[in-house]
Amino acid sequence: MTVGQSTTPDHGALQQDSPSASGLRFWGTAYTLLILLTGTNVATPLYHGYAQRFGFSPLVMTLVFAVYMGVLIPSLLIAGPASDAVGRRRILLPALALAALGSAGFALASNVVWLFAARILQGLAVGAASGALTAALTELEPHGDRRRAALVSAVASAGGMGVGPLLGAVLAQYLPAPYVTPFAVELALSVPAVVAVATLPQTRVASRWRPRHPSIPVGMGALFAAAGTGAFLGFAVVGVFLTLIPTYAATLSGSANLVIGGAAAALLPAAWAVAQLLGYGRSERALEFTGFPLLAIGLAALAVAGSISSLPLLLCATVLAGAGHGLVFLSGLTAINAAAPVERHADVLSTYFVMAYCGSGGPVIGVGLLAGATGLLSAVQIFATAVAVLCVLRLIIGAVVALGREWRR
Repeated sequence: MTVGQSTTPDHGALQQDSPSASGLRFWGTAYTLLILLTGTNVATPLYHGYAQRFGFSPLVMTLVFAVYMGVLIPSLLIAGPASDAVGRRRILLPALALAALGSAGFALASNVVWLFAARILQGLAVGAASGALTAALTELEPHGDRRRAALVSAVASAGGMGVGPLLGAVLAQYLPAPYVTPFAVELALSVPAVVAVATLPQTRVASRWRPRHPSIPVGMGALFAAAGTGAFLGFAVVGVFLTLIPTYAATLSGSANLVIGGAAAALLPAAWAVAQLLGYGRSERALEFTGFPLLAIGLAALAVAGSISSLPLLLCATVLAGAGHGLVFLSGLTAINAAAPVERHADVLSTYFVMAYCGSGGPVIGVGLLAGATGLLSAVQIFATAVAVLCVLRLIIGAVVALGREWRR
């Protein structure tokens, strides 16, 4: 089935913009990515309360999170290539509408079915928008700097994952209607994003789009294998932190204050964003060789934190793991963004995001299943230890491959 037929690229609209107008569109697109990810994470500190209100187990909690990934991935595979053909705006406006419906679903939730429905809508929205927004940032970067565009995309994503839990926790803890107010505020913050997307130039490439299975451009296989492995491991950590760490932190602190759990969840993407800003301009290899050790050390500290019931150590572990993931993810995103063919830009980025988001699905469900048998603290400890070992192995393999390349030269 053909979705759309494109015309020649309308690059003139971008070239004729004044520097101020081009910069405004660029940062408007970055804000859209930020607020989209904020909206999908506002509910993070509320899941423990939902479990108590609706009477579901840690496994169901992880399934609510994982169903988001289950629809996000096919949405990425369909909408990313489609936006290359029909234009970014035609994909992004419906995606924002789906995100708004997802937020409304949380605000109206009266049982766990509403939560599943809201997460499905959010997954469809983020899947449709991720590749298109990242590609749009690259196209709109005023100086054509793909590395800077990748940095802004990564930091905006991390910012949304951090702002969401903290915003949700503060609003739910200190304002009336704790299960409605956070989503109402998030919807209000989405209005400027809709305006920003509505004013994007309708660029598209000269191609027709048809549904197809995921594919990697010729010559990018090794790059995808290296970048995708790191992204998978990093997002496995992100998925578990954002889903379970608020409850984990509340257990260690003995406090019911939502801000403690929300701040603990927000700390990881905050460290992720700061590390990316500090790492900007470094080579992909340097980012990777710094990021994997930090990620492994953070996970080891997370396992120990549960053993000694230390909230400060948990927070230190969160910072280390977040910084490590931020550097690893930036390394992969920068490499993929630079190598992606122009005519398949959003398509290739979407495939990379699929590899990353797969890490947020299965491992989270595994931790939920394990928590039912061993308890939450033990399940997180086992997960942290296993992923730390995998990070060390990935680092060793990367070092061996790099040495091999140097030797062949």
